[in-house]
Amino acid sequence: MPERSPEPLVVRGGTVLDAGGSRRADVVVAGGVVVAVGSRVDPPPGAIELDATGCVVAPGLVDLHTHLREPGREEAETVETGARAAALGGYTAVVAMPNTDPAIDSAALVAAVRELGRRAPVEVAVAGAITVGREGTRLAPMAEMARLGVRLFTDDGRGVQDARLMRRALEYASGLGVTLAEHCEDEALAAGGQMHEGPWSSRLGIAGQPAEAEELMVMRDIALCRLTGARLHLLHLSTSGSLALLRAAKAGGLPITAEAAPHHFTLTDEAVASFDPVFKVNPPLRGAADVDALKFALADGTLDAIATDHAPHPAEAKELPFDEAPPGMLGLETALALALSELDCPIETVLSLLSWQPARIAGLTATQGGPVEPGRSANLCVIDPAARWTVDPDRSASRSRNTPYAGRELTGRVRHTVAAGEAVVVDGEALR
Repeated sequence: MPERSPEPLVVRGGTVLDAGGSRRADVVVAGGVVVAVGSRVDPPPGAIELDATGCVVAPGLVDLHTHLREPGREEAETVETGARAAALGGYTAVVAMPNTDPAIDSAALVAAVRELGRRAPVEVAVAGAITVGREGTRLAPMAEMARLGVRLFTDDGRGVQDARLMRRALEYASGLGVTLAEHCEDEALAAGGQMHEGPWSSRLGIAGQPAEAEELMVMRDIALCRLTGARLHLLHLSTSGSLALLRAAKAGGLPITAEAAPHHFTLTDEAVASFDPVFKVNPPLRGAADVDALKFALADGTLDAIATDHAPHPAEAKELPFDEAPPGMLGLETALALALSELDCPIETVLSLLSWQPARIAGLTATQGGPVEPGRSANLCVIDPAARWTVDPDRSASRSRNTPYAGRELTGRVRHTVAAGEAVVVDGEALR
């Protein structure tokens, strides 16, 4: 985000909720930071007033897994449009994935995307590729990217198939103090699979991808984490078997974190019966037992974060036949409401999964994730947990419209978003 001098503002009448608990309080913001939190606060003259009556005032959400497509695929999304969608969803920071065209595998490309992010309404952190071109054969210059502030490295969209190379990458990352994030997919076993392998793939006659294609790589990378001691983050886990492996690894004290995407805990492979490519995603939508396991793992702390895997595609790409269409769904504007609507968790747990825990994994705690107290960066979202609304793709800020939730009624909506002290969303409308 660019350095700005936004007007002072006060968020009135809400319940402040952060990792330290909840309390009724107003929040005064000036100069990009929180300057006062309390029941009787005196805002600076001329301060903008944001009504938070009946709302929760929380640290801004942080997305660990956003595809902004720029550079190279601007017809689907740009840093600007994706960041605007993020702000509408309550996010004040996103981590841009490196599977762009060209891949973000050098300091020059990191710098270019960061420059685009300076003009965006929310903070845009950049993930670097683990290997050159995400081709899985040579390590990318992670040290050069780390010197520019990159803290998360991934070949997302592909897993690193070579176990020896992944070991070297983990050892390299450990020395740099950064985290590797892995897309867990054994490509040989998954090859040709267009959806989850199971009763529905058999019934529909669509080639399936077995759960074991994910679980084998989860198992391998846990073993490599144990061998190297390096920090490892597992992207968009989707199967009950993966969760069992993760739970055991954490019980053994390994430095592993993991995320789940909203579509994996709200949709099952039965949705593919429509043959609509909007339901095609990678890893694929799984069975009902996997969905239940993901919900339980989010509630009991096995999973550390909800990450959107926001993956925009232009209409012409998603209108191809199912086996030819690219995988991916939008997520930034619906993630919070889906979590509040579908998970049997208190709002405190949902916010921990969407805000302060992802901020810690991404290395963004200096500016993101709270607590909401004087002196902290003013990155806030104001949530009306009782608001009911219907998903309308035509009202999305994204350049793309590939949401699987069109027409679905959800509960919980962002009312205001304050990023670096600036009100970028007010009463559900983006101002930048």
